[in-house]
Amino acid sequence: MLSGMARNELRPIVKLRSTAGTGYTYVTRKNRRNDPDRMTLRKYDPVVGRHVDFREER
Repeated sequence: MLSGMARNELRPIVKLRSTAGTGYTYVTRKNRRNDPDRMTLRKYDPVVGRHVDFREER
């Protein structure tokens, strides 16, 4: 076992939900030490067929 934080504590799995209101989500991991607050990424939403902002939800 590695010393320090466990694998899932430092890089938790987060869901990124589309701000277009389609309910489409991406699942990714993030580094909690570098990004402590909620992150927003601009990714492709296939439901509306264009790039929109995806906000993190826990």
